[in-house]
Amino acid sequence: MTVSKIPQHVAIIMDGNGRWAQQHGLPRIEGHRRGAEAVKRTLKAAQNNGVKNITLYAFSVENWNRPENEVNALMDLLEKFLQNQLPELIKRQIRLRVIGRYSELPEPIQDQLHKCEEATSEFTEYTLGLALNYGSRTEVVDAVKAIAQAAHAGVIDLNELDYEGFRAYLYTRDMPDPDLVIRTSGECRLSNFLLLQSAYAEIYLSTVLWPDFDETEFTKALTEYAARERRYGRTAEQLSS
Repeated sequence: MTVSKIPQHVAIIMDGNGRWAQQHGLPRIEGHRRGAEAVKRTLKAAQNNGVKNITLYAFSVENWNRPENEVNALMDLLEKFLQNQLPELIKRQIRLRVIGRYSELPEPIQDQLHKCEEATSEFTEYTLGLALNYGSRTEVVDAVKAIAQAAHAGVIDLNELDYEGFRAYLYTRDMPDPDLVIRTSGECRLSNFLLLQSAYAEIYLSTVLWPDFDETEFTKALTEYAARERRYGRTAEQLSS
């Protein structure tokens, strides 16, 4: 399907794995496994529709509070997913970018992420952002610390700092801000995800649980996005004149 207004960057809060598993009488980790299949479908759908950047909320800083066995299973699943998907990313020339507090992840995961990032670093047309150990508030704190250090070193002048200068210190500094944020499972919150970058993003809430999300659902979101008028604080009359 072709959509007249294609977002440059789609960010997705992948929600509903646990509820999907519960509805099907399966353990929670099976919901996460099926969710990994939905990731593969969504990547293909994004590329098929010309979306150049997609960021997936895979593991938040708050997710460490889940039961230890579930966290461990999620890390194992992530490692296997990266191993299996790397040839596909290379084949389709998609760059992998990890956003979040990288160094706090288990070392085997860090190693696999480094491998995937290095192997795909030369690709420039399509980018997959994986938000791992990510939280928007911690991102802003990390950015402020880095800016303070840069100012102390005389690298930047705080009096000249604007948003574009600030965003150069965010995890997503080499990606455009999201145009569209999708959340699945019918929940109506952003859950500490790209709060600053999504200031002017359109938000699309899908009632579909993430493991059931597919190209049809992705296209629905793009169609809804294309029908909206983005004003950035201006009036409709200003846009039409």
